[in-house]
Order: sequence, then C-alpha cells, then structure tokens
Amino acid sequence: MFLEVTLQLLDGFKLTVLIFLVTLLGALPLGLLITFGSMSKIKPIKAITKGFVWVIRGTPLMLQIILVFYGPGLIFHTTGIGRLPAVLVAFIINYACYFSEIYRGGIESISKGQYEAGEVLGMTKAQIFFRVILAQVIKRIIPPMGNEIITLVKDTSLARVVSCVELLKAAQDIVGLKAIIWPIFYIGAFYLLFTGVLTIVFGRIEKKLDYYKG
Repeated sequence: MFLEVTLQLLDGFKLTVLIFLVTLLGALPLGLLITFGSMSKIKPIKAITKGFVWVIRGTPLMLQIILVFYGPGLIFHTTGIGRLPAVLVAFIINYACYFSEIYRGGIESISKGQYEAGEVLGMTKAQIFFRVILAQVIKRIIPPMGNEIITLVKDTSLARVVSCVELLKAAQDIVGLKAIIWPIFYIGAFYLLFTGVLTIVFGRIEKKLDYYKG
C-alpha cells in the first residue's frame, strides 16, 4: 500500500515540478520585459503596463487559471486550450508580474550617480545596465525572489482547480478512492523537501554574493 501510494504521488509530483520549472523559465524573462514597460518614459506604455500588473497582482491566481482555461472557449466559441497549457499560461503571467515588481524595486534602488558615472566614461545605457547595474540588482533581489519562488512551489497545488493531477490532486484522489487520510499528510514531506532544497540553494547564492557590499 505504501509503495503504491508513493508511486502515485510521485507521478503527481512530476507535474508539480514541471509547472514550477516552466513557470520560472517563462516568468523570469517576461518579468524583466514587464519591468521595462512599467519604467518606460512613454506614458501610455507605462500606464498600460502598470494597470496590467495591478490587475494581475490584485486578483487570485486561481481565478486567473479558471479564466485562461474557460475564457477563450466561452468568448470565441472554440474548444479553448488544454488544462496544462492553461495552467502554465496563467502561472507565467501571474509570476512575471510579481517578478517585475521585484526587478523594478531592485533597479530603482541603485543610485542615479552610478548611471551618470557610466555616461561620463562613455558607456551606452545598455552597457551601464548590464556591466554596472545588473550585478548589484541581482544581489538585492535574491532574498525577495527566493521567497516568491518558494511560494511558487506551494502555489502549484492550484492547478487542481482545472483537474490537473499535480501532487495535492493526486493525494486527494487517493484519499477518495482508498478512504485513507495519511497521504494528505505524506505529501507535506514532498513540499518540505522541495522548499528545503530551494532555501539551501538561495542561502548559498546570497553567501556567494556577499563579496559585494554595495
């Protein structure tokens, strides 16, 4: 019984890890693009981007998953998109908006004097950003990014709202089918292990960046 349940939960855990990894791969670069939009000197772009971020951050991720999954089919009278693609799209957009605010805070925390010094040295804006500013921004955003990424691990359980069989949904199905309760507690070990590894990784990254005290 224990081995059978463990294997079923591992299948669900694979989907949890997939959602986690794909979300990071999509949200990290998209978040940076959104940051540039929210910091744009072109007012319409800045206003639209900030409004979009406000809406995404101000509404539940579960609602966004439901809208992405059911919305296209109901609005355009089509078959819509699959369950997993809908989950991934919703997660990437949601986390990109949260990451964008972390990026923005990190960039704005750098003094303008460093930009001016780069310009005096004849560097382009791109060179100043990637050679001078970026390393400092990374150091400053690691703690909040780490917290957000650990939250992502737990948020993957929301995929069950459209019947994606991730870890928690797998446990719920086992409980309903076999009339046993312990799998619900057992999955806690999976989440604790996952978040524990991430905590160690981010802790080590922070220590490696301690060489820079600016």
